[in-house]
Amino acid sequence: MEIERKYLIKATPENLDACPVTLIEQGYLSTNPVVRVRQDGDAYYLTYKGGGMMAREEYNLPLTADSYVHLLKKADGNIITKHRSRIPYEYVDAAGSSQHAVIELDRFCGRFEGLVMAEVEFPTVEAANLFTPPEWFGEEVTYDKHYHNSYLSQLIS
Repeated sequence: MEIERKYLIKATPENLDACPVTLIEQGYLSTNPVVRVRQDGDAYYLTYKGGGMMAREEYNLPLTADSYVHLLKKADGNIITKHRSRIPYEYVDAAGSSQHAVIELDRFCGRFEGLVMAEVEFPTVEAANLFTPPEWFGEEVTYDKHYHNSYLSQLIS
């Protein structure tokens, strides 16, 4: 189960240069249901995602580099590329408890250059609902399908 909230970004945080960054490339074999292949640094995956917006099934299966390249050629639509920074975040949630999360800040490349979003994953729906975002987060787009990567992959020029 994947439980995450997604936000647009008003400004990048000051400590961004100190955080690890990987280049992610992904293509979609299907968008209903979502089946994608992804390269994240030196790791390769085939992912299935069920329906839903904040909480949904997700299964990741490892791939070899050769399998990834083979399947990527079969992807429909736009190939999504982005630089992902993983930012540790300590916060006090809406219930007053100290929490730790990792913000995945995605800076899109290519066709979607300029789009910057953040995703935060949670262990439970309750934890997601109690999340207090940092000041530099903008509009929440968790429930807006237009910001799902699978939707972006199908946009036609």
